[in-house]
Amino acid sequence: MTKFYIVSKKDRLEEYLETAREYQAAFEINDFFEPDMLDDEGKQKEFIAFYREKGIPAHSTMHGAFYDVVIFSQDKKIRDISRHRMEQSMQIARKLGVEGVVFHVNHNPCIHSVAYTENEIQEVTDYLQELLESYPEIHIYLENMFEDTPDILEVISERLKNFPNYGVCLDWAHAGIYGGMPENWAKRLSEHVRHIHVNDNDLIQDLHLPVGRGKVDWENFAKCYEKYLKGCSILVETNEPAGQRESLEYLKRILGM
Repeated sequence: MTKFYIVSKKDRLEEYLETAREYQAAFEINDFFEPDMLDDEGKQKEFIAFYREKGIPAHSTMHGAFYDVVIFSQDKKIRDISRHRMEQSMQIARKLGVEGVVFHVNHNPCIHSVAYTENEIQEVTDYLQELLESYPEIHIYLENMFEDTPDILEVISERLKNFPNYGVCLDWAHAGIYGGMPENWAKRLSEHVRHIHVNDNDLIQDLHLPVGRGKVDWENFAKCYEKYLKGCSILVETNEPAGQRESLEYLKRILGM
């Protein structure tokens, strides 16, 4: 059975918990990727304690740091702070007791350079291997963002596929907006995808609309899910509880659940 996830944030946690109970969904916690949060240890402790007191659904995940995180930067200081941010995310995940953390590659598609791409692949692979070994109980899901082809994620994933706690997070909206045909991503990465992000948009901007309100071809998503992604967990990546419920009902219908 497909496992659904919803975004959660502390300020409306009771509503998210109600939705999670109704749909037997887990959380993808979105409180801990902001730089200001990562710089405030007291606030981190407060939020972690709040979540643990209220209860976190089983199998929940969280989104890790991604703003300006470039672990393959040529600038050592940027590289060091990027690694520090990702390490912080993993430490928070361990304290929360969640099962997985989502990170971005943060590839810049405007740079057309073989050396840039080769360095990116090597540095990302090497650092993720360190994290996968240091946190064997936590899954790391590597998400596509601005990449215009699945090439980079495919190579990294081939190098990391023997780690049982590694997988790809296929963002269906990002693949459609920045990467051409999302079905190509599903086909190419099917061996590695473990988790999926879905939301709707106008095919131009990443709007995070409830599923069914935009122009994304959801019948095509359903076909690709059945053919290439069966069994992968699905996050409804919209923040409003009402929009989450609307999306979950829509997905259940098109996936025949």
